[in-house]
Amino acid sequence: MNNTIYDVIIIGSGAAGMIAGITAARANKNVLLLEQQDKVGPKLKATGGGRCNLSNTLSNADFMNSFGRNGKFMSDALNLLDHKDLIEFLGNIGVETHIPDGFRIFPVTHNSSTIIKALEKELIRLNVTLSLNTKVLRLLLENEDIVGVQCTKEDEAAKFLSSKIIVATGGLGFPMLGANGDGYDFAKHLGHQVTDLYPAMLPLLTKETWVAECKADTIAKAVLKIDLPKAKKLKAVGDLIFTSKGIRGPVVLDFSREITPFLETHKEVPILVHMLKGMNEEDLRVHIKKEFTLNKDVTVLACLKKLLPESIIIELCKQVQADYTRTFKNLNGQIRDNLIKILISTPLTITDHVGFKKAMITRGGVKLKEISPKTMQSKIIDGLYFCGEVVDLDGPCGGYNLQWSFSSGNLAGHLL
Repeated sequence: MNNTIYDVIIIGSGAAGMIAGITAARANKNVLLLEQQDKVGPKLKATGGGRCNLSNTLSNADFMNSFGRNGKFMSDALNLLDHKDLIEFLGNIGVETHIPDGFRIFPVTHNSSTIIKALEKELIRLNVTLSLNTKVLRLLLENEDIVGVQCTKEDEAAKFLSSKIIVATGGLGFPMLGANGDGYDFAKHLGHQVTDLYPAMLPLLTKETWVAECKADTIAKAVLKIDLPKAKKLKAVGDLIFTSKGIRGPVVLDFSREITPFLETHKEVPILVHMLKGMNEEDLRVHIKKEFTLNKDVTVLACLKKLLPESIIIELCKQVQADYTRTFKNLNGQIRDNLIKILISTPLTITDHVGFKKAMITRGGVKLKEISPKTMQSKIIDGLYFCGEVVDLDGPCGGYNLQWSFSSGNLAGHLL
């Protein structure tokens, strides 16, 4: 057993865990950071496909609104470290950032390794003790007080002592990078409630097989809606990509967090896809009439190619038995109406997803009502803190979740 008594022990070396360690060490705390992998930041390395979208330029109010009804929980954490503060923090440890599209914030290298190396270097500079290949088995209590953690380190038993523990273990996504849900188990073992957990930010699978014929195509600013009575208000906008078995792309990654819970209660989730950038049926009829005026022999395919890729036009025509080599005028009236309807609002049926193995984040986590938003400390066990993805907060694509990890980890590291 290590006889050193640490001021704080942090479990997990993702963005939340590493910044928590830095913040605590800067306050002259003796910090131990535990990581079960052989390197720090394993999941952070995969963030944003390795490009590491750190945050975005939204105001704190708009940022919180993007997380839905639980977003206000983030107020104290963001007030202490918002995107501007994060840019300054990273600059101070040698990471230059930029905002190439005016919204998303990246390291100028567009490489997550840049962030990991800088954070690790700062941890070492501050004399934070890093214990790699260390798996935490359980948190230790005496008389309802936190006293330390029981671990295995390189297959040997180990015990580390502290009256303050920060759980920054992340979610269930990317199990090959060490995600295993330990943090949820620790929380439940100590009396916390954990919500249902769902994979989010991942590709979706469809019943429709025609999508495979369109897998080379990307639709910009597609709108996705769930076609269920209780979900009529839910929608997402962004680039859509067809795959051999379904759909992916930024809009799907965003919307999957809404769809995966429905798949638990419905075998199939019907969605509607709007691919014509806001056009309604009347707009489409006007477009068709204009094209016909310019060329009376224009085919259905040629008429629509200004709006959609050829492969998608062909497949949607097949769905309603419309001959795309003919003119609109020569189509049966009902078939023409059916084609216009499916072009404006294309139905798809989500039947499954690829699971946590490709989920960038987890929807759900330790219930927020049991955590103080001012400190990230448990309301049940003094000295126990949660931060990052392990709590019940998840946002869309665009740097939201990584900013939350940094902000909540920084707040927990203050140990107020």
